Formats: sequence, structure tokens, C-alpha cells
Amino acid sequence: MFLPTEQPRTESEWENSFTLKMFLFQFVNLNSSTFYIAFFLGRFTGRPGAYLRLINRWRLEECHPSGCLIDLCMQMGIIMVLKQTLNNFMELGYPLIQNWWTRRRLRQEHGAQGTASFPQWEKDYNLQPINAYGLFEEYLEMILQFGFTTIFVAAFPLAPLLALLNNIIEIRLDAYKFISQWRRPLASRAKDIGIWYGILEGIGILSVITNAFVIAITSDFIPRLVYAYKYGPCAGQGEAGQKCMVGYVDASLSVFQVSDFENRSDSEFHARRFNGSPVKYCRYRDYRDPPHAPEPYAYTLQFWHVLAARLAFIIVFEHLVFCIKNLISYLIPDLPKDLRDRMRREKYLIQEMMYEAELERVQKEKKERKKNGKCQHNEWP
Repeated sequence: MFLPTEQPRTESEWENSFTLKMFLFQFVNLNSSTFYIAFFLGRFTGRPGAYLRLINRWRLEECHPSGCLIDLCMQMGIIMVLKQTLNNFMELGYPLIQNWWTRRRLRQEHGAQGTASFPQWEKDYNLQPINAYGLFEEYLEMILQFGFTTIFVAAFPLAPLLALLNNIIEIRLDAYKFISQWRRPLASRAKDIGIWYGILEGIGILSVITNAFVIAITSDFIPRLVYAYKYGPCAGQGEAGQKCMVGYVDASLSVFQVSDFENRSDSEFHARRFNGSPVKYCRYRDYRDPPHAPEPYAYTLQFWHVLAARLAFIIVFEHLVFCIKNLISYLIPDLPKDLRDRMRREKYLIQEMMYEAELERVQKEKKERKKNGKCQHNEWP
């Protein structure tokens, strides 16, 4: 059995396919940790007394007590600061080290005076050749940075500023590399940026959806609103302020009876004491009924209210942003009206010139035939 192989017909089709595959590989490789922290970390751990365990042995990882948004913010900060700084050092250090080694080898072969007498073209030839995919790697780096900047901007608002500072520095580093470290690259014409435009459109759509989920699910924005308008001191008054959040922390915590712990954790919790008396109850972040309710540890009505509000916010937020995007695209076209009119006029003038040239050629041929006595009737024009 033979697996079907991809056989693009043209070089542009091969480049588009290669670009898409490389982008998807790098995107999944670099963003898997952030997506895991934002949407999966601490979501499937269970509750005290009924923890979900891996191979019935190890508990699943949970978020920081302050919430998963802090973990996501720290992860984005590491990516936007440390990773970009390391990439800049690697991009500049690699050709510097190679050129230093080349100069050292040439000095050993020709001596210091011999290398100094090299003509300029030979000095340029001894520089490092630019990678065949050098421009592709630059595009890929910018596209991945655009993804980091937009997809989780709600969790790390400093990402655009750090990206701007990094790009200002990288412009100078790239200019230095192209001028003094690499050979002059061969120029080639291109109609546009190709499939990169579609990838940017896809990242833009994904960023809207992702930020909606980050605000609604990862952060405490929706639970706080639900408490302020439905369960807090200002419930039913149509207002929300600092005074309306009194008691929010207590309302976001559920009660657990220590005696209901699993056997493997029974002993260590029963041994704990507070003010000399054993601890009987503890609190944890969730919306569940107390242990003495008719259905112990079942989800409360507040949980379903928060869930419904989160889903409603995601739908409204996505539709609102996409409507604004489409409206801006309609009001600001890709080509200004005056430029489009000039392009149409230029196309019309070219067609008119071609028509006049063809007409002049036919008339000239007609006169030559008349001179030679070979005039034919019913000839255009």
C-alpha cells in the first residue's frame, strides 16, 4: 500500500504548501504551553475528596490560588522578553562567529598582509552566504510574534509594547547583518506576500476567539459581574461598584468536610489543628453545595448562572468584534478610490494605445497591398 504524495504543479504552490506546514508546526510547538495554561490547566482536576488522578495515582496539576490568569501572564512575559532576546543574540551571533572563523582561516593561509590586500569583491565573497530560506525565516518569526502579541493580549497587555521595542532593535540588527555579515542576496520579484496574508487573517480570527475565551473563562471578570448584579449587596439595583463586591471571595469558595477526604490523604489532614482543635472544614474555589445538603457537593445555581454568562459573553464579544472589523474593512478599502480610478484610466489608455497601434498596422498593410495591386475587398477596416 502506497501513501499518496503531494505533487504541486508549480513552484508557488510548493512554496505555499511548505509555508503552511512550517507555520503550523512552529505555531503548535510554541503555543501549546500557553493554550494549555489558558484553557486546560486546573480545569479537570476534580474536587477535594474526588480528585481525578493519572493512572489512579498522581493528581493533575492545578493553577495558582490567585487564578490561571497569573500563570498565563508569567508565561507570556517569559516568551515576549527572554525568548525574543535570545533569538536576537542567536541571529547576530551565528554569522559573527562564522565570519570570525573564516577570517582566522584566511589569515593562517595568506597572512595578515595578504588578507588586507584582498579586493572588495573577494572580501564580500568571504562573507557568509545567506540561507536559501533566510527571508522565509524572517517572515515566520514576524508572523509567530504577531500571534503571540494578539492571541493572548487580554492576559498580557504589555505584549504589543514589547514586540514594538524588539522590532526596533531587530531592524538595526538585520541591517547590520545584511550589510556587513552576509553576502548580497539575489533579488527576485514577487507579486505579493503569498499565503502569509491568509495566515495573518487566520491568526486575526483566532485571536478574537481566544481573547473572548480568556476573558470569559480564564479570568474572574464574568464571575465578578454575576456576583455584583445577582448575588452581591447590590443585586437587583442595576449598579456595580466596589461596595457591590463585598463578600465575593466568600461566595466563590465552597465548604468541604475534612472527614470526606480520600483515604490516602485522610491522615495528614486529620492531624492538622487550628487553635488547639482539629480542623473539620476547609474551603476551596468552586460553586458546590455544602456537605450537609441533600445532594452533597453538587453544583449550585450560581455555577450555572456563571456558565451561562460566560457563553453569552463569548458569543456577543465575537460577533461585536467581527462586525466592527467588517465595518472598518468596508469603510477603509484596500485601494483608495483615487488610486483605483488612476489604475482604471491607465488600463484604458493602454488598451487604447494597443488598438491604435493595431489599427495603424492594418492600414499600413492595406496601403502596401494597394501599391502592389493585391487589394482585397471586404477587408477590415
